Amino acid sequence: MSAKAISEQTGKEFLYKHICTSVNVQNRFRYATVTAETDWDHLTREHPWLLTEQLVVKPDQLIKRRGKLGLVGINLDLQGVKQWISTRLMRETTVGKAKGVLKNFLIEPFVPHTQEEEFYVCIYATREGDYVLFHHEGGVEVGDVDAKAQKLMVAVDDKLTEDQVTEQLLIHVPDDKKEVLSSFIVGLFNLYEDLYFTYLEINPLVVTQDGVYILDMAAKIDATADFICKAKWGDVEFPPPFGREAYPEEAYIADLDAKSGASLKLTLLNPRGRIWTMVAGGGASVVYSDTICDLGGVDELANYGEYSGAPSEQQTYDYAKTILSLMTREKHPDGKVLIIGGSIANFTNVAATFKGIVRAIKDYQGPLKEHEVTIFVRRGGPNYQEGLRVMGEVGKTTGIPIHVFGTETHMTAIVGMALGHRPIPNQPPMAAHTANFLLNASNNAVTPATTRTASFSETKTNDVSPAKKSKAGLPADSLHSLLWPLKNVATGDWIDVQGSSGCSGAKATTLFSKHTKAIVWGMQTRAVQGMLDFDYVCSRDEPSVAAMVYPFTGDHKQKFYWGHKEILLPVYKNMADATKKHPEVDVLISFASLRSAFDSTLEAMNYPQIHTIAIIAEGIPEAQTRKMIKMADEKGVTIIGPATVGGIKPGCFKIGNTGGMLDNILASKLYRPGSVAYVSRSGGMSNELNNIISRTTDGVYEGVAIGGDRYPGSTFMDHVLRYQDTPGIKMIVVLGEIGGTEEYKICQGIREGRITKPVVCWCIGTCATMFASEVQFGHAGACANQASETAVAKNQALRDAGAFVPKSFDELGDVIRTVYDELVANGTIIPAQEVPPPTVPMDYSWARELGLIRKPASFMTSICDERGQELIYAGMPITEVFKEEMGLGGVLGLLWFQRRLPRYACQFIEMCLMVTADHGPAVSGAHNTIVCARAGKDLISSLTSGLLTIGDRFGGALDAAAKQFSKAFDSGMLPMEFVNKMKKDGKLIMGIGHRVKSINNPDMRVQILKDFVKQHFPSTQLLDYALDVEKITTSKKPNLILNVDGFIGVSFVDLLRTCGGFTRDEADEFVEIGALNGIFVLGRSMGFIGHYLDQKRLKQGLYRHPWDDISYVLPEHMSM
Repeated sequence: MSAKAISEQTGKEFLYKHICTSVNVQNRFRYATVTAETDWDHLTREHPWLLTEQLVVKPDQLIKRRGKLGLVGINLDLQGVKQWISTRLMRETTVGKAKGVLKNFLIEPFVPHTQEEEFYVCIYATREGDYVLFHHEGGVEVGDVDAKAQKLMVAVDDKLTEDQVTEQLLIHVPDDKKEVLSSFIVGLFNLYEDLYFTYLEINPLVVTQDGVYILDMAAKIDATADFICKAKWGDVEFPPPFGREAYPEEAYIADLDAKSGASLKLTLLNPRGRIWTMVAGGGASVVYSDTICDLGGVDELANYGEYSGAPSEQQTYDYAKTILSLMTREKHPDGKVLIIGGSIANFTNVAATFKGIVRAIKDYQGPLKEHEVTIFVRRGGPNYQEGLRVMGEVGKTTGIPIHVFGTETHMTAIVGMALGHRPIPNQPPMAAHTANFLLNASNNAVTPATTRTASFSETKTNDVSPAKKSKAGLPADSLHSLLWPLKNVATGDWIDVQGSSGCSGAKATTLFSKHTKAIVWGMQTRAVQGMLDFDYVCSRDEPSVAAMVYPFTGDHKQKFYWGHKEILLPVYKNMADATKKHPEVDVLISFASLRSAFDSTLEAMNYPQIHTIAIIAEGIPEAQTRKMIKMADEKGVTIIGPATVGGIKPGCFKIGNTGGMLDNILASKLYRPGSVAYVSRSGGMSNELNNIISRTTDGVYEGVAIGGDRYPGSTFMDHVLRYQDTPGIKMIVVLGEIGGTEEYKICQGIREGRITKPVVCWCIGTCATMFASEVQFGHAGACANQASETAVAKNQALRDAGAFVPKSFDELGDVIRTVYDELVANGTIIPAQEVPPPTVPMDYSWARELGLIRKPASFMTSICDERGQELIYAGMPITEVFKEEMGLGGVLGLLWFQRRLPRYACQFIEMCLMVTADHGPAVSGAHNTIVCARAGKDLISSLTSGLLTIGDRFGGALDAAAKQFSKAFDSGMLPMEFVNKMKKDGKLIMGIGHRVKSINNPDMRVQILKDFVKQHFPSTQLLDYALDVEKITTSKKPNLILNVDGFIGVSFVDLLRTCGGFTRDEADEFVEIGALNGIFVLGRSMGFIGHYLDQKRLKQGLYRHPWDDISYVLPEHMSM
């Protein structure tokens, strides 16, 4: 969400730190916080004024009207404050419907003042600008400030001046206080803007001769502006609403969400409840909560949450295991249900996310069975059939009752099943596999000629009758059982917020046609390919994407498919080049990040050819969105979004990932226009509407998801009016939402006759009025700030105005069908004959994902997997590697030997690396590295030069020594026989001999290793054999010792054979394939790199070998 409430202490801290005003703001930073853990002696040392001044104390937990509730202690000394807190601290208190425990208290100096010195000031954001409210009488009895206060609206991008404040707000203020108040209010407004507040209320604001005092303050900030305001905000803690505890699991999911490009939300409502949800999609999560509450489950609903935006398997696993952990802590006498629901995904691979959930179910299968958990699953979208199959299989293998349903089942039907309100059907036949829609059944690779008219329904000259008349034309009782018979619960204040139902004349009624061309901002190749496949299946003549813009690469071409053939689309570094070279483009689809979307959108609006912009990014600060909206209105540009999947016009154009993959496009008949247009906030729910409308009518004419933010770029009314003025559209569907007042403009449009086509409307979020504490739903705008913004009030107002409103979302499809059937019956809609779409070949990668094809891999690996959430070494997650403190030796064991080696083996490997790291600059490898470094070569070249010298003569004797000694020992040859045989064959014994060290001058490296091996290895048969050979060779010549290469070689054979992790054949194979030489290569690389860095640090010049160290042996005379 964006607007989040902050504590009074945080709000005052922001004000005291950052307000810029000439007025003297008193008591800056003079506040103290008290909790159950507070040490009073420490507190008084930190705030000595507590001992000398009269004080005010109050809970700081987002409680409104504390004064009226008796939750403010006034004019107390410190002892009085202690007593006041002691009677309330950690005690349960009821505020409205919410019960909560008082935990945090704020102490401030008491400010003596008169009633005449109290004032009220409030600033809050709206779509058009920010309202400043001021009342000359503040305090507890301020009353209805909306009715009493003076109001001043500061338009977006405008500045507030002291003259405006004085003339329009301070009408009833004494002259001697006007200057102080005007200066302070302007400073407060600037602070509000600079720190991205969305709401800031001070009541009372006390003005005395000494200056101003901020007595009570309530505030919300736009949490999405963190990337802009982090330096000023610091780390902000957002307290939960009063009556709801802050749980560590909520913080854990919030942390996952912050680290992910996906959306992960969790709010615990009743941890002891029996009904748990795990829903995909911000809109869908609200619909499921509504349905549970409608069916009487509000007291048993345990949580609200959602996962969306294509989370990875690991992220879904982490989310699911958190839910399963919470729901299996306390038993419920009736058992528990878990509803894994969701709308039809646009781009999330359902099977991939379900893998994470399945992993979690397997991990918790014991507790789930013990707590008698039944799971209900309903999902659609890319690869959903495989996801449902896997989910069904895990139910069979674990014995957990799991009921699985796809798009053939209404989205919320599983709620009725879970709560016992409707029977659980026998498993329905699975919908056709994704692939069945896509496989080409003909040999014709050419796009068929267009055979369709502009609309799927035949156009009639007489348009639809007014909404109320068309409703009256229905059979008397046809809608009686479907429509919502509510009493009027809407308050009268919504009339004040209704705006004009008109739409800017500069904006086009038709946004997309069959010839629309777009630029896609961002390297979103999957979305672009989806658009091209849609274009092809709609029989467009040309692709709808003309070009892409991606600032992070040079201009180039990107390959895509157009039907069966490959095409190239240009990619530009900037919009200027793209628009100049493609003047036919009038749509921009922006996949820019939340940080860059604002600047890139403002730039795009400077090109007059751009008429429509779709902004996909979620989390753009509201202040930036409002500036974009203002500029778009001035330039006649239609914005769809932010925080949207986009929109679709069947047979013409689709934005990005809207409508999902081709199987859903075809199943929902989105390749040709129908007669029904819809507008929704939610992207996922828009795809669900595609499904519902295709099953109940002749299909969709156009659909737009305006986005879930508080201030979408275009509103419900903007699109409803477009639909009203489009002849091919015969009926309109609106899926509204809790929060905001846009739906009332539709009511006004129907009443005034501006909207005459039948409007079917449902506002989701009806459950919010049933919760004891405020719940912020998945969309930033899904929060009611007053009674008129609740879904219940809006649904009733729409029904009263003449819209068709069902009893619940469950019956939305039934109402749509009834209205459509009436339009067909009265001849308004004449369904046309279906025309089959052309087939589109399936991408290789997707076909493989669906398991339709197989292909031998070019490479195989068995040691490492980087594809998941976490790097895995030979089956061991990297976090486990560090948790177990395996060290370098342990990692080498995993990657080289695919084993978790014993601790002593890991230590031995590390010791080998240490003793082989370097042996001075004179050896050939180090010498080569030095020469190369001094020739000006880079690190890699110099290191490679040194490594190339490693072989049997230098360093590479580990393998050879291991092989020679093993062969002799295994054949039963005595040490003397082995020495004599090697001498007879004229071969050197590898690992024996040293240029410098001898029996009298032993190599301490060998001695260190020998002591360790003898102490820790279970057996050292081959080492003992090699030491016996050493006795024989040193008796002939003292420097024929077992050198470090030979020692490591034979000891490693002992390790492999006796540590218990390898068979004899496996141990011999590792020796044979050269594993042991790897120890020397890895160890000596450290030394070579050291020599390289040493030469660079010493700034050594080009090396030339001295003449006097070269023996020139040319022939003395050569004759021809």
